[in-house]
Amino acid sequence: MARLVFIFLTILAFRSTKADQLIIPMDATQKNHLKAYGIAFWVLEQQEQVEWLLNYKGGSFLMNDYENIEQECLLRGVSFYTMSDAKANALKNEIADPTVNAEVVKLLTVPKIAVYSPKTAQPWDDAVTMVLTYAEIPYDVIFDDEVLSDKLPLYNWLHLHHEDFTGQFGKFWASYRNAPWYIEQVSEAEAMAEKYGYASAAQLKLAVTKRIKDFTLGGGFLFAMCSAPDSYDVALSADGVDICDRMFDGDPIDQQAQSKLNFDNTFAFKDFKIELNPMRYEISSIDVDPRNRQVNEANDLFALNEFSAKWDVIPTILTQNHERVIKSFMGQTTAFKKQHVKSSVVILGENKSLNEVKYVHGIMGQGQFTFFGGHDPEDYQHMVGEPPTDLSLHPNSPGYRLILNNILFPSVKKKKQKT
Repeated sequence: MARLVFIFLTILAFRSTKADQLIIPMDATQKNHLKAYGIAFWVLEQQEQVEWLLNYKGGSFLMNDYENIEQECLLRGVSFYTMSDAKANALKNEIADPTVNAEVVKLLTVPKIAVYSPKTAQPWDDAVTMVLTYAEIPYDVIFDDEVLSDKLPLYNWLHLHHEDFTGQFGKFWASYRNAPWYIEQVSEAEAMAEKYGYASAAQLKLAVTKRIKDFTLGGGFLFAMCSAPDSYDVALSADGVDICDRMFDGDPIDQQAQSKLNFDNTFAFKDFKIELNPMRYEISSIDVDPRNRQVNEANDLFALNEFSAKWDVIPTILTQNHERVIKSFMGQTTAFKKQHVKSSVVILGENKSLNEVKYVHGIMGQGQFTFFGGHDPEDYQHMVGEPPTDLSLHPNSPGYRLILNNILFPSVKKKKQKT
């Protein structure tokens, strides 16, 4: 009751102190791009509308100017300026010009966010949970129990932590099988499998994978990074096929596994080869091979593709940024080989000279998904056991901005896309 009263009073304060319009610029003049998304989310929580000015000053946010919003921006270190209603309307008219590659989209609702992550401690961080925390955007942590108990429909947006949905525990067996965290991870998965009547962790993860697919088909928004995208699609392609060796599920691999894969089941990838060697820290040929990449940290980059803001609204939203060429970063899955990306998938970011795809989006039933290669946009080669990135040192990270574009995406008032 006290919280409801507080929210009511906050909304009342908003509506009694309106001046004109407030703009949060998202170009190079912004002091803290990441927390700016948190401001937009916070304003939506107060039941106020936010307008996203696509391709205007890096994808700026426009909203009614209230003293409360100005104070919150000052507290969080977010740059803003104000303008009259008349000037704001003139700006929106300029954006509406058919010759201008820009658009105004309305953010109407607060998305309910879930992060699929194990309850046991992991020796690595997760970029999405870090940036959500830094931007002050609330989220729930869920795992197999919640997925198998049909809790997913409670959420609009789901992020897949660096999970191995094939049941091979991240292919860490060769290097870390005696590490306490690995033993605990295996024990947790096997106990969960037994709880729900599955013979192995691989069967458990397949069941979870299918529930997540149903969530997306039904209208959910799915986001995944690093090893989650390719392990997820590999698991879907191997439905009913044993691709796990003895140390993972107690019996040998199906020697005909590769020929039995069904790429019609997958979200984004096709025609890949699964890595059956349990000693190799790799899941499939989807991932680029770091041994063959002719690139070093200084010149490892990817570019965001440009889209029509008025016709290709979704890709435009997902690529809003103050930089179009972004430094790349590694992970268990660093980037996706272009020949394995389905033609139905929209490539948002890539390195054409290396034939690598970094960032993709697609439609699945009534829902949508975005896959992003790499582990941490501000840590080029994050190693197991290293401390997490301090995002206060990277408030203007263009790589982390791409994650936050996805988080606000479910709030957008839908409009018909070009077919």
